[in-house]
Parts: sequence; C-alpha cells; structure tokens
Amino acid sequence: MSLSNRVIVSLSSFGAAEVRRHGQRWFAELCHAAGADGVEVRGELLVDATTELPQLGEVLRRTGLESIYSSPDGLWDQEGILDIVALKGAMGAASALNAPVVKMSIGGFRKDSLTSLAELKQQLAQSCVRLLIENDQTASAGTVRALQYFFEAIENAGLILGMTFDMGNWHWVGESSLRAAQLFAPRVQYVHCKGVQRQAHQWVAVPLADSLAPWRTVFEAMPADVPRAIEYPLFGEDLLGVTRVAIDGLRNLAGRLQ
Repeated sequence: MSLSNRVIVSLSSFGAAEVRRHGQRWFAELCHAAGADGVEVRGELLVDATTELPQLGEVLRRTGLESIYSSPDGLWDQEGILDIVALKGAMGAASALNAPVVKMSIGGFRKDSLTSLAELKQQLAQSCVRLLIENDQTASAGTVRALQYFFEAIENAGLILGMTFDMGNWHWVGESSLRAAQLFAPRVQYVHCKGVQRQAHQWVAVPLADSLAPWRTVFEAMPADVPRAIEYPLFGEDLLGVTRVAIDGLRNLAGRLQ
C-alpha cells in the first residue's frame, strides 16, 4: 500500500460517551475490522489509563495497527511554563502503546517561554517517540500567527518538530484553512481530515463531502506521503459498515494525489 493511502481513525470520532462506555480497545478492534491502517488513541477518553493502555497496546500488537497518541494537554501551561509532567505523561502513554508518535498543542507558549526550549530539546532527546504539534481550537495554540512564532522560535533554538495539520480547526479560530495549508504544508507529517459546518452559532465537524470549507484545495496542498486521519462523527446502526465506507473514501481521495 502506498504511504499516501494510509488511513488512521481518531477514536474520538465515535463520540466521547460511547468510547468511554465501550473502551478504546473495542473501537480499535472495530477499526481494524473496517480496514484502517491505524488508530489515534485519545488521552482525554481514557477512563483508567493504567489498565487501558496495556490492553490497547496488546490489541495494536496483535492486529498490526499503527498508533498515534493524542494528549489533551498543551506543552506549555497558561502561564507559559513548560509542562514537563504533561510531556512525560504523553511520552509514557505512547511507550505503553508502542506508538511512535505523540500529538500535542503548544498550549500557552509565548515570548516568556523561549527560555524553556533548551529543556524541551533535552527531554525529547531522551525519547524515541516523535512529537508533532497540532493546531487546536484556541487563540494561543491554533492561529497562524501563534504557530509561525512557535516554529520560528524552536528552529532558532536548533529544534525541528513536525506538524499535525487539522483541516477543520482553523475555522474555530476564524482563520483560513487554505492560507494555513500554504504556509505550513512543508512541516506537515500527519493530517486530520474533517469538514466543517456552521450550526446553531457554532462550528461542528462533518465528513469532508458535507463541508462548507474549500476542503479539496486544502487536502491537495498537503504532502502526498503522510497518513491521514478521520476525525469527524462516525455513527449508525451498522457502525462497522459506516466506518469501512469512511476509510475507503478517504483512502481513495488520498490515492488520487499520487
């Protein structure tokens, strides 16, 4: 299979209540049966990480699914202090899953945070897990300006980090996903594929085909050889069938970029 055809399913796509009720292990098994190449394990949906992470790790090893660990914590807290506890927790969770990638936002990174970049570099050098930075839905960690400042700062400090590009999140902070794609595409190593609609005075995630945003242009601006993830609601009586259709659809879209 071509690298560009790799499809990951974010386990948050099945709804927080359902995932907490059944457990992420159950949904990982479903994704495997539906033909996914991997799953994104969500830290905020772990009910008991001590037991769930080893169980998930066993499923991933048995099925051969790739895995990415998504931390709900920002790298810096709201005072601009590097959150070592959050970073070590995320790296530890990834290790328990044998996941090669951790995804985090920059949180409250600001000018005062520059002095902690050397410590971040040291912490990352001690782990074989790769850290990717995601644009989230906040002004401090999800705008073009904030992320440009961050990436320039870490490069000046001799640290290179890749990016998780969430196609939909730019709309939550009132920015152009197309402009962001043009600026950040060379850094992108993983793509969250979700469309957006405006409903009841708020943005909601939807399948790409239902999106009001110019998703095709953004999708095609991404590197061709990176994995792409489904991160929009998946539901229905035949959940396996719904998931399989979503995976096949995204894989076919990605295949056209070759």
